[in-house]
Amino acid sequence: MDVNAAVAAAAAIAGVLTGVIAMLAFRWSERDQKRPTRTSLHTDPVLPPGVDTVLSVLRSSAVVLDEADAVVKASSAAYALGLVRGGKLSVDPMLKMARDTRRDGEIRQVELDLPRRGTGRGEALAVSARVAPLGSRLVLLLVEDLTEARRIEAVRRDFVANVSHELKTPVGALSLLSEAVMDASDDPEAVERFAGRMQIEATRLTNLVQELIDLSRVQNDDPLEDAEPVGVDELVAEAIDRCRHQAGTKQITMAAGGTADLHVYGNRGQLAAALGNLVENAVNYSPARTRVGIAASRVAAPGGDHIEVAVTDQGIGISEKDKERVFERFYRVDPARSRATGGTGLGLAIVKHVAASHGGEVTVWSSEGQGSTFTLRLPEAGAARDRAHQHPDLDDEVEESPEPSPYEPLPAPEVLP
Repeated sequence: MDVNAAVAAAAAIAGVLTGVIAMLAFRWSERDQKRPTRTSLHTDPVLPPGVDTVLSVLRSSAVVLDEADAVVKASSAAYALGLVRGGKLSVDPMLKMARDTRRDGEIRQVELDLPRRGTGRGEALAVSARVAPLGSRLVLLLVEDLTEARRIEAVRRDFVANVSHELKTPVGALSLLSEAVMDASDDPEAVERFAGRMQIEATRLTNLVQELIDLSRVQNDDPLEDAEPVGVDELVAEAIDRCRHQAGTKQITMAAGGTADLHVYGNRGQLAAALGNLVENAVNYSPARTRVGIAASRVAAPGGDHIEVAVTDQGIGISEKDKERVFERFYRVDPARSRATGGTGLGLAIVKHVAASHGGEVTVWSSEGQGSTFTLRLPEAGAARDRAHQHPDLDDEVEESPEPSPYEPLPAPEVLP
């Protein structure tokens, strides 16, 4: 009898334990279902009606917190920025703002710099966070990523500062020289000397303004709107003619060679300006009685043949640290020499933009003390025209020239006295 009672008691205890375990499992399942998931914006019945729809169309990263600081709802962008981890808001300043807003109902906004998630770099992520009450128990956090806007603003600010500095130099020089001319009105030699300096500064100012206009134009204009097949021989001859005086003054020999009768497709004015800037830079940075070479060639490429125009000098060369920056606006490898020759620091920036807008690129090889080679690489006329969906009115303008032999020389190299 005692044995039967013991068995019955054990069965009763087992039944009670089974019930308790089942109830705990059910409660655990309910709590697990309520845990935030990494969906774009998951549904939660505690949100006021319509909030789901509003949050789903916002461009900002959205996070909704309850009275216990648990994440009720979070957008995928919030997870991507690293704002939410493990169902909790991971940015302490934002969490403090949320608690303060829950306490007094005030809307708060702040800009913060956050470490980039998953990168070892020290770059910060600039964000703007705005916290507002949502109903009686919830708090809404909206976060805007300002990193790209900050970068663009920094570029614009640096550009304006550089332009202001570059304009101030010749304008200030003209002002001082004009005063000197007035004070030396009874000294014809001094007047002539100061007037010559004024002319140099006025030319520098004119060149700077013109290159600013050119840079703005190549950045904003579509070169294919006025595109046409352009002969590389003509561009080379125009670039040599443009630098004839400077090269003659320094007794620099300019020689052209390579493959003849090559054509590229694009805006003739922009292409001429780009190649002219490369040749002018080579002349300006070369010592007296040296040589500048311009060579054109055709190279095979997966999307169609390309034309390379290489400009080689025997100048001061470019260091490794400067190679990455030579195409920046206003950057000068040798500021003293650039100012002496009237350089603005915009020439290579213009070349870079022209090459990119024509579907090409510009590269540089250099060794300090041995010279540099800048190579302008552009699609050949046929390949470029195909990529531009062809302009029917231009298709018949230029007859196809016979295929030249490799490295057929251009007209005899020009040697300046």
